[in-house]
Order: sequence, then C-alpha cells, then structure tokens
Amino acid sequence: MDLAYLLSRYQNALRSTAAAACVASRASHRALALGYADRIREWHRANGTPELAIAA
Repeated sequence: MDLAYLLSRYQNALRSTAAAACVASRASHRALALGYADRIREWHRANGTPELAIAA
C-alpha cells in the first residue's frame, strides 16, 4: 500500500472527526483514523523507515 494514500486517508479521517455533528460520528471517524495510524506504523516497520509522529 502506498504511504501517501494512507497519510491522506488518515488526515481525511481526522478532518471528518473534527467536523462530525454527533458523538457517534466522531467516534466512528476517530476509529478510522486510529486504524490508518496503525497501518502507517506497520508500513514504516515493513519498509525500515523512521516513523512519523502520528497522533490519533
């Protein structure tokens, strides 16, 4: 998977979290962001590159 794609999806999930109208929507988008953060960390481990500061 492409790192740029994962970072883009992570950022979109964070933006959606901030713009969510209700608690359930915020929780859902935050869960997506956390999932992308995990996948980004896995990508870094698999490719032997330093991890970025991902705070989800």
